Amino acid sequence: MNTLTLAWIGLPFFVGFSIYLIPKLDKYLAIFGALVSAAYAFLLFAIPSAVTLELLDNFSVTLLVDRLSGFFILTNALVTAAVIIYCWPTDKTAFFYAQILMVHGSLNAAFASTDFISLYVGLEVSGIAAFLLIAYPRTDRSIWVALRYLFISNTAMLFYLVGAVLVYKASNSFSFAGLGAAPPEAIALIFMGLLVKGGVFVSGLWLPLTHSESETPVSALLSGIVVKAGVYPLVRCALMVEEVAPIVQIFGVGTALLGVFYAVLEKDSKRMLAFHTVSQLGFILAAPSVGGFYALAHGLVKSSLFLIAGSLPSRNLKELKQKPIDTKIWIALVIASLSISGFPMLVGFGAKTLTVKNLGSWQAIGMNVAAVGTAISFAKFIFLPRGGQTAVKPGFWPAVLLLLAGLIGANAFDLQAYTLENMLKAIAILGVGWLAYFLIFQRTAIKLPRMLEEFDHLVGFMSLISLLLFWMALPK
Repeated sequence: MNTLTLAWIGLPFFVGFSIYLIPKLDKYLAIFGALVSAAYAFLLFAIPSAVTLELLDNFSVTLLVDRLSGFFILTNALVTAAVIIYCWPTDKTAFFYAQILMVHGSLNAAFASTDFISLYVGLEVSGIAAFLLIAYPRTDRSIWVALRYLFISNTAMLFYLVGAVLVYKASNSFSFAGLGAAPPEAIALIFMGLLVKGGVFVSGLWLPLTHSESETPVSALLSGIVVKAGVYPLVRCALMVEEVAPIVQIFGVGTALLGVFYAVLEKDSKRMLAFHTVSQLGFILAAPSVGGFYALAHGLVKSSLFLIAGSLPSRNLKELKQKPIDTKIWIALVIASLSISGFPMLVGFGAKTLTVKNLGSWQAIGMNVAAVGTAISFAKFIFLPRGGQTAVKPGFWPAVLLLLAGLIGANAFDLQAYTLENMLKAIAILGVGWLAYFLIFQRTAIKLPRMLEEFDHLVGFMSLISLLLFWMALPK
């Protein structure tokens, strides 16, 4: 299994470089890389124990793949496959597909990491490849958005790297477990870097512009899986080091509430989805023990929603109320919206139910408020008029149907959630959210300022969050 794991990690990079040599097979090679990862993820669910690979014993550079990794790897595989299928009939070049595989492979490596050096390499490679995908249209706007993303990401990772060195100095190890003996400043610097990379809390306010202004398939890839490269190590650290788990959970509740607050009031469909990505990452962090399942549920639904949003006649939700959309697209939009809102029979229900069961009492109120906010946000999609005619790209339906099938099929991971009590609670939350939408938010026209998303404020937030983390990490 160790040899197979090493081959799986290296395969996307080998196939990605092969695309340059055989550009006529770019799509076939790219989809092959994604399908191999999906097969490997299912294999992880089938084997009873985790797979551990010691790369550098003296520095505790170790790879670990287990059930938690399996959820993130499966998400990576399905989202990547859907994006490739969506782009299949287009004129995307071999360069585009090669970069998708670079992102895919580096994320796989990050999801197998339990040390700060392996993780750093995976995060940096995925960040550079994502930058190239964002800038792919080569317009002035896309290049600026990509450079903004790269600068924020690289600045955060510099702080992260200093923190990793401090962990090694304290414990003679780069392992995540070294955080237990690390000084508060090491925890603050590492977590600040990961919070920025993952788009968590105010550190993630770079995310709405980046995800909303990217091309539709790139937006689906970024929100569906790329941001989870920063979230996965936070989840793993919370499970490995008991002392830092409360910090992760507090930020989980905070980002769930902050993101949904913006999403409820947002009138641009893609920006609403981006803010909701910030919120949903909070659900992953709030209950680390079941965060992998929620990551799968969110990755499938958010990538499908971005693909569908890219096919709507307008991004402006006010205009969409006056433009009936194609009934088939509306049905797909409703299924995805119901899933993320926690409606039974879709994976979002099982993921939310399992998350709530693993929350502490102090978290439950905040996360239930976030769940109601989710219902309010996606009522904007569910109650759009239908009956119009909308042309879609040839690859749209195969990609969306793959993701929607995943929303149904992934229920198999948590069939125990289907009790009468759980289903009634989920329907009640939806009812409260929809009622609030019709009585209050449907007519609300509050325009939130975007000042906090400006470049200089994003850098300033890094310092503020570092100070907050340092205070939280101080011995009590």
